[in-house]
Amino acid sequence: MHKNLKNLIIKKKSKIGIFGLGYVGLPLALRFLSKKFNVFGFDINKKKINSLKRGKSYINNIPSEIIKKNILSKKLIVSKDFNNVKFCDILIFCLPTPLTKNNNPDLSYLRNSLKKIEKFIKKGQLFSNESTSYPGTTEEYFLKLFKKKNFLVGKDVFLTFSPEREDPGNKKYNISNIPKVISGKTDKCLSLSEQLYKKIVKKVHKVKNIKTAEMTKLLENTFRSVNIGFVNEMKIICNKMDIDIWEVIKAATSKPFGYFPFEPGPGVGGHCIPIDPFYLIWKAKKMNTNVEFANLASKINERMPFFVSKIINKNLNQNKKNKIILLGMAYKPNVDDYRESSSLKILKILKKNFKYKVDYNDPYIPFIRTKNIKLQKSKKLIYKNLKNYDATIILTNHDDYDYSSIKKYSNMIIDTRGVYKEASNKIIKS
Repeated sequence: MHKNLKNLIIKKKSKIGIFGLGYVGLPLALRFLSKKFNVFGFDINKKKINSLKRGKSYINNIPSEIIKKNILSKKLIVSKDFNNVKFCDILIFCLPTPLTKNNNPDLSYLRNSLKKIEKFIKKGQLFSNESTSYPGTTEEYFLKLFKKKNFLVGKDVFLTFSPEREDPGNKKYNISNIPKVISGKTDKCLSLSEQLYKKIVKKVHKVKNIKTAEMTKLLENTFRSVNIGFVNEMKIICNKMDIDIWEVIKAATSKPFGYFPFEPGPGVGGHCIPIDPFYLIWKAKKMNTNVEFANLASKINERMPFFVSKIINKNLNQNKKNKIILLGMAYKPNVDDYRESSSLKILKILKKNFKYKVDYNDPYIPFIRTKNIKLQKSKKLIYKNLKNYDATIILTNHDDYDYSSIKKYSNMIIDTRGVYKEASNKIIKS
């Protein structure tokens, strides 16, 4: 079975099934399609499936033309049910791994997907998990499934973990040129994983077991969380001392060794940085140990929306009649993703705690609706109309914005992203 599947991969005859067609799964599907593989896409979100069937993209940096072309050619077949699993040779899982209210791992998406595919899986398939979680997850969940089916790993089926490294909006790095960490439960599993991913990336990096690969992903994102937390704390200290943190960072970056710059902001967002450290923290507690740096950094990052909101309130003299416009709801520049965005938290605080009238604009996010925020639409940005607001708050520094016009027409600017070099009576750097 190993040789047969290996030959199918080499000849690009293996059919790829991808579970989860979001910011990781859809780009991955398109990458395999670009290399002449046939892809089955699975997602329980009916709106996403219907959109794809119409040839419409729901991710701003993925053009609809590419979707339409692959749908019409039937190279890409999408569905919200799992009948097509039996036609797949390779199953790749790119599923959300959020947190519970208590910041514990929520693996319901993975668990439910495995439950739904149980009756359709067969011998000879390769299972590759790309969903971020604590070390031990892949073996814990998949081996339980294989045991039910009496499948022997390395003989009947093959298991690998390869952490996703998708960075939406990054114009320099993409799936093709970001090295892919791969692992396998057995040598044959690893061999198949290498053959598969070599078809779509320039370089693979093999590690000795699945837990090592799972920990690699947590190390990468906890590293970022800790350093962002540190520079955010430095931002708070510099604010107290009336020092420009951005000038400090620029000066420190001039050192050619021993320093790597991280930028402060209004908080952290996305599916990785606010979440992944808690998977590590949770697992460490299970092993009777603590992750002090990750814990502290997460607490600092979670406080930043409150810090920014207090700066805004302080400079507006706590007048409840104030009108404010927030620029940028996405968690990072030039993307349409507002998962866990600190901008949402600031919007909620300003409206609920301070009772301000708050509008927002984001060229990538026409409306927002969450559990804590009722439907709110993006206000059309007419720069001259910024004079009608008491303050303009820059939360996400999209390239689309004309910052000279923002400066010209705003009564007050609170800059959380270091867009402007100098503070002034009009510009408050926060």
